[in-house]
Amino acid sequence: CRCLYFMASHTLVFVVLRFSLLLLDLEEYYFEQHTAYHVTAGSKKERKIRGSFKVCSRSIIFDPDDHEEPILKVCSNNIYVFLICILTLGTRLSFFLVIMQLGKNWKYIYENIGDQASCLEKLGDQTAMVSPSVIEVRTHSRPLNFQSVAEKPHMECASEMVMPLVSNPGHICITDENLYFQPLNGYPEQVIQIKLHQIRRIYKRRHGLRPLGLEVFCTENDFCSDIYLKFYNTADRDEIYYYIATFLENHMTEHTAESYMLQWQRGHLSNYQYLLHLNNLADRSCNDLSQYPVFPWVLNDYSSAQLDMTNADTFRDLSKPVGALNKERLDRLLARYRGMPEPPFMYGSHYSSPGYVLFYLVRVAPEHMLCLQNGRYDHADRMFNSISETWKNCLEGATDFKELIPEFYGNDCSFLENKLSLDLGRKQNGSFVGDVVLPPWASDASDFLQKHRTALESQYVSEHLHEWIDLVFGFKQRGSEAVAAHNVFHPLTYEGGIDCDSIEDPDQRIAMLTQILEFGQTPKQLFTSPHPQRITPRFHNMTRSSSITSPLTSQSEDSSFEDLTEESRKLAWANMGNLKLLSSHKIHKEAVTGIARCLTDGNVSRVALTRSLRLPDSTLKMFSKELQDFQRSMSFSNMALSSCLMLADGKTVVCSSWDNNVYFYSIPYGRRQDTLMGHDDAVSEIQSSHKRSQFELLAELEHDAGVNTISLNPAGTLLVSGCKDGTITIWDTSSYATLQQVHCHTGTIHHMAFSPDSRHILSVGADSCMKVTDVQTGMVISSVKAEEEQRCFCWDGSSVLCGGRSGDLLLWDLLSNTVTKRIPAHSAAVTAMWMNELCTTVITGGEDRQTIFWKLQS
Repeated sequence: CRCLYFMASHTLVFVVLRFSLLLLDLEEYYFEQHTAYHVTAGSKKERKIRGSFKVCSRSIIFDPDDHEEPILKVCSNNIYVFLICILTLGTRLSFFLVIMQLGKNWKYIYENIGDQASCLEKLGDQTAMVSPSVIEVRTHSRPLNFQSVAEKPHMECASEMVMPLVSNPGHICITDENLYFQPLNGYPEQVIQIKLHQIRRIYKRRHGLRPLGLEVFCTENDFCSDIYLKFYNTADRDEIYYYIATFLENHMTEHTAESYMLQWQRGHLSNYQYLLHLNNLADRSCNDLSQYPVFPWVLNDYSSAQLDMTNADTFRDLSKPVGALNKERLDRLLARYRGMPEPPFMYGSHYSSPGYVLFYLVRVAPEHMLCLQNGRYDHADRMFNSISETWKNCLEGATDFKELIPEFYGNDCSFLENKLSLDLGRKQNGSFVGDVVLPPWASDASDFLQKHRTALESQYVSEHLHEWIDLVFGFKQRGSEAVAAHNVFHPLTYEGGIDCDSIEDPDQRIAMLTQILEFGQTPKQLFTSPHPQRITPRFHNMTRSSSITSPLTSQSEDSSFEDLTEESRKLAWANMGNLKLLSSHKIHKEAVTGIARCLTDGNVSRVALTRSLRLPDSTLKMFSKELQDFQRSMSFSNMALSSCLMLADGKTVVCSSWDNNVYFYSIPYGRRQDTLMGHDDAVSEIQSSHKRSQFELLAELEHDAGVNTISLNPAGTLLVSGCKDGTITIWDTSSYATLQQVHCHTGTIHHMAFSPDSRHILSVGADSCMKVTDVQTGMVISSVKAEEEQRCFCWDGSSVLCGGRSGDLLLWDLLSNTVTKRIPAHSAAVTAMWMNELCTTVITGGEDRQTIFWKLQS
């Protein structure tokens, strides 16, 4: 028979251990280790092999100190344990633990059994060994030493640290300063400590399709986290999450998919960074190979000597999933799909799974591949041998639909090179598997990654990446849109496809988890409406034709002048925090509700202001900015005026009134020029297109609620209306057709405006929210809850200068959803705001009856 003798030893020995948690089975846990001797009975004498004896929940493992000897693992099925007490040397007690399995005997000697046998007593009973109560008892037997005596613990609970293909049980404690994780087995460290003030991002995670995970990042852009924790119930996970989130409110900014989208659209995030953020928000993690970050194939040419990125045919069609890129293969898959019982699926494998991830990473993570494939590499001809052949197989293979991983667009090319000199096998043609064969257009692995990154950030991909996002993270991921887009995968890959907690039998549950792990998981759905396109430079749009070789167009003098003006605006908005008060004037008896400016009488600037209250003296007043003097006053009716604007001729002021009329006032003649009856009820706001000089009724646009505000885009081709029920409607002014209708506020909308490029609309309402809506898709891509109700604003598409109920001017950065500057202004709510074309002069009016002139200081 073979025996193991385990003896207490106080000798300090430094050895390099080969043991890894990857040696364990799925949901098996490692608890403790002891010094041991493996005794083999030979023909002449017994041979002792010193090593480490590991006690695990489903097996025992012997790791010899001599690395020439193999690691031994004995599963706990049908193991019988006997504890024998023997008195030796007259005074000393020794405990022999004899483990018998299929005729093989293992002896275990303790000098002080104490708590050491707590796990061995339950060997073979997985549930008893890993129950949270046992974990808590064992971790409390090794007290946790806080970093500071002043630390105050908030919460403690059992949890597991998740790593690729394995998880390690332990105990978590969070204090007012640190997050501690104490592994049950002291592996890989006795205690893992993370300072709360160093945390930059936290994400709730699904683990095994269950909402039990929490991932913590101490860096801003890295896609590898500092720790990934799995809890035993959602309540514990959520309490830890909200405690950290509350602590970090003043230290970090919480980003949503919509806020990242706005940054990406505006060019503040690269395509690579945006995809990483979306992966993070969709529960993708490098610690979970079944939910590893997924990136698209973006190129279609891996065979040419030169990579032509001016040719659209060089790129992959991002509007289709990999499985739909080959029409002949797709027809076969659809024929099978139509004959399937419910629920049918089109693809028998996923685009991201542990097998596919390790297929790419086998050269840098061979131990994980061996773990996944029961100690063997895949057949040499099926290994990751060539970029071109892999892409070809993704297009033509019957069951290969995989996408890429972030490493293909990173800086580390080690996954493409066999630097570890691994024996990955010999192919049928006799050649050994070595470095990955690169496309002809790449001189080496570094050059390949550099050109691949350039392709990801190219104009074509920037213009079409939103189509791929719709498939993987968006509205084409599920339902009828997924069917129409040929994007339907196995039901088990989707969130909510199976409830593992409802499976009581542990073996069946592990079998189901194994299937989920090996098959892969579809990302969490982030968008339920079409994703907006990225704003790209004014280049020629590329078409899918190989004849496109023309250079970028040269810009005309007019566009050069526009660019100069645009640069001036950008510079002004970058310094908007330096806005300085020039003068303040109280020329109204009530609140100012509208501001317009014109240049007359030798460039003397005059400002027209309206006052709005239900009083008989509601007036339009003219004020000279240069002369700092009140000029004239005009009363149109006994009802309040709601707004005013200056026509393009610079000589006519138009006012809207609560008496249902629109009034035209001539500045040169100083009198009312015309009156139009516009509505059957009060006119809330007016807008004018500079293209029109004659006024006639062209259309009446019906709404379900009262219209409180309207706005035209700079070109006058689009109109947006905001209603008292919180709905915005976008209209085409040429056909007067409804383009989008979005209910985005819970109360009256106070003010709206298009961005300078007409792609977005910003709205503020009585719900204190500021929302950015994409014109093309109708999607609300940014939403921020302000501390106070905002009444009016000016914006450049990314930054907002707004006036609220407190009377202060707030400068918002919509990319981070934060207030970057608060400027004291009025003593009551700001009700009107005007900004000149170069964004260097601002005029505000408020309920305090003040009109304030502001100038941007360089």
